Amino acid sequence: MKSLIQTLTQTPGPSGYEQEIRKVIREAVTPLSKSIQVDALGSLIVRVGEKKPGGLRVMVAAHMDEIGVIVSHVEKKGFVRFSNLGSILPRYLAGGRVRFLNGVRGVINHDRSEELARIPGVEKYFIDVGATSDKDCPVKVGDVAVFDREFLDMGKRVSSKAMDDRVACAVLIETMRNIKTTPNELVFVFSTQEEVQSRGAQTAAYAIEADLGIAVDVTPSGDILGVNMQVYLGQGPAIKVRDVGMIADPKVVKWMADTAKKNQIPCQMEVLDVGSTDARTMQLARSGMLAGALSIPCRYVHSPSELVDMDDITQSVKLLTALLSERIQL
Repeated sequence: MKSLIQTLTQTPGPSGYEQEIRKVIREAVTPLSKSIQVDALGSLIVRVGEKKPGGLRVMVAAHMDEIGVIVSHVEKKGFVRFSNLGSILPRYLAGGRVRFLNGVRGVINHDRSEELARIPGVEKYFIDVGATSDKDCPVKVGDVAVFDREFLDMGKRVSSKAMDDRVACAVLIETMRNIKTTPNELVFVFSTQEEVQSRGAQTAAYAIEADLGIAVDVTPSGDILGVNMQVYLGQGPAIKVRDVGMIADPKVVKWMADTAKKNQIPCQMEVLDVGSTDARTMQLARSGMLAGALSIPCRYVHSPSELVDMDDITQSVKLLTALLSERIQL
């Protein structure tokens, strides 16, 4: 799956501007479904299988947007001020590079401070695109960019920008390829604007009206010093119990854990104290639905160099395939 993940991560698609990544994903899933649509917010909705007696309609979501920046002002000397699209962490910015959707590349730095050890807020950063003034600046207010960082193959582990959440998009695509039969109606949603309050999944969930929702997303790995969380790289996917935005239905958690045990798939349990996923909006759609989430451990989340373990990705595909291929009893 490395080549698929590389293609997905290197295709730009910040929140609200997912056109290019949607084209790439649509090309990958076209041979796998006869029912593909794009909704009003740009989410790609792919249906597989029909709901048979005893089956469920299941919405499986992975967001295809990535964090980015948007130009808010161009200084007289040509430096570009910006705001965030999604949660941008200032500690990762200085010395980084971005690529605008029009192809322009730039280097990030910040205003000089007397406190050199202090990390400034986003408002103190600027992008140097090589301009000498606002007149010859090749970008304008409203232009958007993503981090500019290549895919790094480290053997068992790989690193890139936008692993959040393109690695989960790859898991959904591979799961669709692996499912041969199912009694369930499976609705795979490659959602938009998750990084800005899960807007794409919210409207998609309202329209789909599923019996069960599963979000697939990354989660911070706790094997870094100073992180108090028991989800570790290389130990399999994590089954979400709770995060800031939702409490997974206990029946869904048990079903996922039992399925992993039955199929001898290593897994972990996740309690997350920061952030949430598309499962939050699915759980609250219309009159509500049973919801859970499958999480892929990831180091350095929301940085330009997110890192994942290929074994975790493979096991995530195995678990999701097993969950969706059989009759679901909750």
